[in-house]
Amino acid sequence: MLILLPPSEGKTSAATGDPVDLSSLWLPGLATPRKRVLSRLVALSRRTSARAVAESLAVLGITAGQAAELGRNAGLLTSATAPAASIYSGVLYEALDAHSLASPAREWLDARAVVFSGLWGVVRLDDRIPAYRLSVGVSLPTLGGLTAFWKKALPKALDPVAAGGPVLDLRSGAYGAMWTPPATTSATVRVLHERVVDGVPRRAVVSHFNKATKGRIVRSLAEAGAAPASVDEIVTALRDLKYTVEEQPASAGRPRQLDVVVAEL
Repeated sequence: MLILLPPSEGKTSAATGDPVDLSSLWLPGLATPRKRVLSRLVALSRRTSARAVAESLAVLGITAGQAAELGRNAGLLTSATAPAASIYSGVLYEALDAHSLASPAREWLDARAVVFSGLWGVVRLDDRIPAYRLSVGVSLPTLGGLTAFWKKALPKALDPVAAGGPVLDLRSGAYGAMWTPPATTSATVRVLHERVVDGVPRRAVVSHFNKATKGRIVRSLAEAGAAPASVDEIVTALRDLKYTVEEQPASAGRPRQLDVVVAEL
């Protein structure tokens, strides 16, 4: 089983730790494309003239108030690293709370959950990386759009890994475009909040709650040591964990579509 996660915009810098070693990250065959993105991001972020800084901020899609992110990017080659589970600090990762898992559950998680990234392509949660700022929607000078870049680079490395079992895709749309898992053995998840308004049940997608619920889903599967061999068994595992799961019709050649319906925020 492979679980696909998005990164978080929020990241916590590592206090100590050796600089990133690209060859030590999961799927070392991606070392070359990772190096290409990293070198161009560092070069972009190291420029210091007022005009160059303004251009770099625009490229990265951040404001003048976030200019400190350029300094963090500029030092990526020598920055301290920590496990990706410690670096990513957004809502999903707070709900997952990987650090509080017992050892068997943490080992389960590190072996199955991977994070898609505009900078690294894809990493495991125990891979050591520095904090950075780079959305996959960015187009870097001389390299081009990162979505297209990774869409070309990832299949050779990821396709063989995904061929061995079901894929649970919890990524957001932008990161989902980086790589497409096999349709016949994969499922995407949408989280719906159901509440009763004037006696009528109503459902809606809530972004913050969507992320938190996905984090809880992964934590629940890790704690259970779930070992589904198919999408059907993923659905069964989630229902056994007391999640309300409804399947929606999917177009031919598309992953199966699962709705997880929750009543409490």
